[in-house]
Amino acid sequence: MTRPQFEIADVIRKADARISSRHREGLTWPQIKVLNAILRCRTAALGGHRDQCTRCGYQTISYNSCRNRHCPKCQTNAREKWLAARQQELLPVTYYHLVFSVPHALVALIWQNKRLLFKLLFEASAVTLLEVAADPKHLGAEIGFLSVLHTWGQTLQRHPHIHCVVPGGGLSPDHRQWIRSPPNFFLPVKALSRVFRGKFVDALTRLFRQRKLVFHGACLPLANEKAFHAFLRTLFRQDWVVYAKRPFGGPEHVLHYLARYTHRVAISNHRILDVTDTHVTFRWKDYAHHNKRRTMTLSHDEFLRRFLEHILPKGFPRIRYFGVLANRRRAELLPLSRSLLTAPPPTQTAGTTVQTLLWRCPCCQGSMQIVEILTASQVRWAELSQVAILDSS
Repeated sequence: MTRPQFEIADVIRKADARISSRHREGLTWPQIKVLNAILRCRTAALGGHRDQCTRCGYQTISYNSCRNRHCPKCQTNAREKWLAARQQELLPVTYYHLVFSVPHALVALIWQNKRLLFKLLFEASAVTLLEVAADPKHLGAEIGFLSVLHTWGQTLQRHPHIHCVVPGGGLSPDHRQWIRSPPNFFLPVKALSRVFRGKFVDALTRLFRQRKLVFHGACLPLANEKAFHAFLRTLFRQDWVVYAKRPFGGPEHVLHYLARYTHRVAISNHRILDVTDTHVTFRWKDYAHHNKRRTMTLSHDEFLRRFLEHILPKGFPRIRYFGVLANRRRAELLPLSRSLLTAPPPTQTAGTTVQTLLWRCPCCQGSMQIVEILTASQVRWAELSQVAILDSS
C-alpha cells in the first residue's frame, strides 16, 4: 500500500496553535497523550535505529513508532501478529459475522459512562449469542466467538456497535459431538435482537439502582427515577438492530476478513484526501445508499473533536473472547472441537506472517537488519551528519 499523502498528524500540526490556546483546557489527559503520540510517531523525537541490508550493506535510519493503539500508523504490525496467533485457532467450518448496535437515544448516556456501558455492550451481546445458540429450538450447542468494539461511523460520529465473528456450530451439551449450523444460516436475528434488548436494559436498570451511572448535561433529567424508567420504556418500543452479514466461507477467508475489523482506529490516514490551513477533507462510505463513496469537509477543530471522542478508557480491551474461545477455556475446548471435526492440529506458522513485515532493502530487496539503537538526540546528530556529508559532496 502506498504511503498516504496526508495524515492525522498533519491536522494536529495545522491546528496545534488553536488547540493550545482555545481547546487544550477542555481536553482530557488521555486525549492529549494520544495527540502527542500521533504527532511524534515515526519522527526523530521518539528515537530510532540504524538499519543495514544483510546483502549489499546499504544503511538508513528508521524512526520508532509511538505504539499507541489509537494511532493509525501503529496498527499494522500489531494486527499481523494478532492474526498470526488467531491462525492457530481456526476451525474447518463456515464462519459468520454478526453486528450488535444500540438505539441512538442511548448514545449520549453511553459516552458519559464509557467504561461501564462499553463493557455492558460486550456482555449483553455475548450472553445473547451464547443463550440463543444453546437453545435446542435453534442450535442447541455451546459456541465460541470473538467480539470487537467499534465506536464510530464512517463520518466519525458516535456509533457504538459490536462485531462478532463466530464459527458455524458448537459443542453439544455433553461435549461428545460437534453440532454444525444449517447451511448459510446461523441464528435468527429477530430472536437475537429481542434477547439483546432485554439483557441490555435489565443490566442498565441494575446499574441505575446501584447508583453506578453518572448523568450530565442533556442526560441530567434521567437521574430522576421516574424519568429513567420512562426512558427505558421508550427503548423497549424500538427494534434493536442486530444483523448478520453473509457467511464468508471457511477458515482460508477468515484472517483476511478479520483484518478489516481488528486493530482499526476511527479513521485511517488513507481516507484523508486534503488538509488545508483550516479544513480537512476525507472519504467515507454512505451505507444507506449502496456504499456510495462520498467526501466530507470539516474544520480542524471539528475533525479532531470527533476523532478524540473515540479514545477508549485506559486499559479497556476492545477485543474479547467468549464461550469455547474464552481465555480460560480455549486450551481445553479448542483441541476438543478440532478433534470432533477430525481436523489436523494447526501447523506452527505463527511467525510466518510476522516475518513478511520485515522491511526490504530499496537497493537490492535484501533483508534490513537493526545494527544500532539510537536515542532521539543521536538520531538528530546522525541526520545532521548526513546532511553535512551531502552538502560537502
